[in-house]
Amino acid sequence: MSADHPAGQTREHRHAHDHGAPQLATSDHAHSHGDDGHGHAHGGPDASILRSRDAMRTLALSLAVLGATALFQVVVVVLSGSVALLADTVHNVGDALTAIPLGAAFILGRRPATRRLPYGWGRSEDLAGIAVVLIILFSAVYAAYEAIDRLVDPHRPDYLLATAIAGVIGFIGNEWVAVYRIRAGRRLGSAALEADGYHARIDGFTSLAVVAGVIGVTLGFELADPLVGLAISAVILRIVWQSGREILLRALDGVDPDILDRVEATAQAVSGVRMVRDARARWIGHAIHAELAVGVDEGTPIKDADGIAREVERRLLAADPLMGEAVVRPVSAA
Repeated sequence: MSADHPAGQTREHRHAHDHGAPQLATSDHAHSHGDDGHGHAHGGPDASILRSRDAMRTLALSLAVLGATALFQVVVVVLSGSVALLADTVHNVGDALTAIPLGAAFILGRRPATRRLPYGWGRSEDLAGIAVVLIILFSAVYAAYEAIDRLVDPHRPDYLLATAIAGVIGFIGNEWVAVYRIRAGRRLGSAALEADGYHARIDGFTSLAVVAGVIGVTLGFELADPLVGLAISAVILRIVWQSGREILLRALDGVDPDILDRVEATAQAVSGVRMVRDARARWIGHAIHAELAVGVDEGTPIKDADGIAREVERRLLAADPLMGEAVVRPVSAA
């Protein structure tokens, strides 16, 4: 065969195997299979819409739980004047607000691709991630300012028992949201949602730090309250750094090298593939889009080479529920 696929064959190949909408990932690694064993969904809503609706339910419920937690804490902050609880409350409010830009990203992700946006609106989640980081950064700076002000001008907080209870409730609310978001993020293939879940888990422990501050104040160490508030601010700043780095990596089309290793290994295992080269992958929204060339024997007829490429595509889509599209180009291995 020639070194590259003829232009007409390539266009037909890509059109016939266009998996632009990611398949619905479930816990048992199942797909919606058609008669040909591919990942096409028939007779129902598009898989990407189902995933977005599932994500929206996750975000809405998380918003409700964190909102209720933060509302209770706001009341106690007003009564007690605790800076540590203030920092934790501002953080929880910020977490609740992160559902807004993420929700907007999921809604935009349901819009079809256009001539101007041929890859669709999946990148809107990256922009939402930047907005989330900015919200968290604001909460960290505000909490740190209040804590430093209280260190300069010490003041013993009131209603210490209520403050401790608010800290415990903050932990319970955040841990529930953490488990819920992590599971949903893995199921939907959303790094932003999963990262937000781990963020909520850390927030739960920072809420328990409020209880430690209350114990310190009760024992006569009044600076325990602002010191805990300052510590919580430092934790938030660390989260900003980690989340910002991950979001920037995705915005630059970065992926875990293990993804490329799995793509190459899956392709290499297909009968007739002599080599794999130019393997590339990137995240668009919740789906992995992979492109690669597979080398076949030089004398292989174009029809057979096309069949090998189709088989590689099929296996890539079947091997990973987060693989939204696989474009495979047969070339001469010579």
